[in-house]
Amino acid sequence: MKNLLSSLLVVALLAGCSSNNNPPASDPAELETIIVGASPSPHAQILESVKETLKAEGYDLVIKEFDDYIIPNTALENDELDANYFQHQPYLDGFNNDYGTHLASVLKVHFEPLGVYAGGSSEIKDTLTLDDIKDGAQIAVPNDGTNEARALQLLEAHGLIKIKAGVGLAATVLDIEENPKNIKIVEIEAKNLSAILPDVDYAVINGNYALSADIVDKLCVSEDKNSEGAQEYANVLVVKEGHENDEKIEALKKALTSADTKTFIENTFGTLVIPVFD
Repeated sequence: MKNLLSSLLVVALLAGCSSNNNPPASDPAELETIIVGASPSPHAQILESVKETLKAEGYDLVIKEFDDYIIPNTALENDELDANYFQHQPYLDGFNNDYGTHLASVLKVHFEPLGVYAGGSSEIKDTLTLDDIKDGAQIAVPNDGTNEARALQLLEAHGLIKIKAGVGLAATVLDIEENPKNIKIVEIEAKNLSAILPDVDYAVINGNYALSADIVDKLCVSEDKNSEGAQEYANVLVVKEGHENDEKIEALKKALTSADTKTFIENTFGTLVIPVFD
């Protein structure tokens, strides 16, 4: 009997040692890292919401926040990131063309409607017509190509200006054909639009910057969720060419398109951020 008890004790000890030598898949030492560059809001917040999901799949999601639209792409091109999430396809196409980068989108995640926000002494209304605009009003818009054209199209959609037919995403202030209220278009870097809002009558601002600046209460009108822009300007997950089918990227795509992620976006951001995946 004594020998039997001794044998059982040895087995138990060995089993305990074996258990300690095999940490669970969620142990940080066992996780594969995914480094993603993102704008602080809503992109980093959305990524933060899928961290635990990815951890359960064996991945440690590291989120690096950027407050501009250039560094996240150059960092990805230089292999400092596995992916980034902050831009739409037209901007990515233009960036690849201008900078000679080799970046590819792998997933449409959400759409951020551009909005017209009331600045200065302008009245905050849920409509915007010529009658609401004073003669010579200043309206600030993003100064990067695709977002400026998009802003001008939004102003045209509400009858404030008219743009030359056919210019599409190449539209600039030089393409304004009709401007009955002599609106002065002020071109400003996108990230600075919220800061100068008190100094202009209105500003057309990207949804992520409006969220970060906490100026949602100044929103007058925004792009329709069923508009062409909802598809054309969906924010995409981007990788360097050649990594589109990496296992870690597939895991990230699956997490970002889950029902839980859709619910998180809708409950957290309301109409300012609209999921575009099924």
